Amino acid sequence: MSEHNYLSPPEIAEATIQNGIKKTELPVVKMIVLGILAGAFIAFAAEGSNMASYNLLSNIETYGLGKALSGAIFSTGLMLVLIAGGELFTGNATIIISVLDKKVSIKNMLKNWFFVYCGNFIGAVFVAYMMVKSGLFNSGANELGGMTIKIASSKVGLTFAQGFYLGIMCNWLVCLAVWMATGAKDITGKILSVFFTIWLFVTSGFEHSIANMYYIPAGILAKGNENWVGAALNLGVKMKGLNSLNWKNFIIKNLIPVTFGNIIGGVLFVGMAYWYVYIRNKNLSHEKSKQKSS
Repeated sequence: MSEHNYLSPPEIAEATIQNGIKKTELPVVKMIVLGILAGAFIAFAAEGSNMASYNLLSNIETYGLGKALSGAIFSTGLMLVLIAGGELFTGNATIIISVLDKKVSIKNMLKNWFFVYCGNFIGAVFVAYMMVKSGLFNSGANELGGMTIKIASSKVGLTFAQGFYLGIMCNWLVCLAVWMATGAKDITGKILSVFFTIWLFVTSGFEHSIANMYYIPAGILAKGNENWVGAALNLGVKMKGLNSLNWKNFIIKNLIPVTFGNIIGGVLFVGMAYWYVYIRNKNLSHEKSKQKSS
């Protein structure tokens, strides 16, 4: 192992393989519970980032600054997942490296993804429900509620291709954050690995399926309050966009394309790429040496 306070990329690849084995060996109930926690952590990060930046996001002149502030706060979500403990569907895309190394079956990887995804959904929607019931969306003379609806409306207004490509770029960065945090041997290193990478993804405006399990349900639930709807209309939301904000469109127009994009981003551009670079040749060399010795 490296003598430094961090792992080298080949060592991160080996550690990721072992992590994938551990994740897929978890009992289903633990996958779900840890998934619920991770979904809630990401939702807390989402609502906190909205609270901090809603008045900046509503102004075209300060929009970029608002996104930057959102990203700085949102990074807390992945820190909670990796340090406090949680199972996050998007980060678990890196289990593919364990599959390619023949340490985990495709079936067990998909099993982990399914139950963690379900847990993430429960945790994120629960926090969205609590935020609506808490009355916090009344903040800023109902503008936070209006911005919550506006964000959700814009997300269900994406085309399939937009959601897919934004999802790819998002989870490429998320899995790189997980990858680098795996290489950090102390909490400070893990925090720094996560902070800058997640800050970049949120500031860029990419799409994260689990975060959207908060953003869009929160907007759908907020539609039940006429004051928040009025604030949303004042922020420029059209009636057409307001009417399209429903559970069906949440699943079809956002969650499905973004989820597929997230899978491609993490599996192809992180897991498979680093397996090819650091693991494949090592295994081939090992097999050749075995053949020579036999």
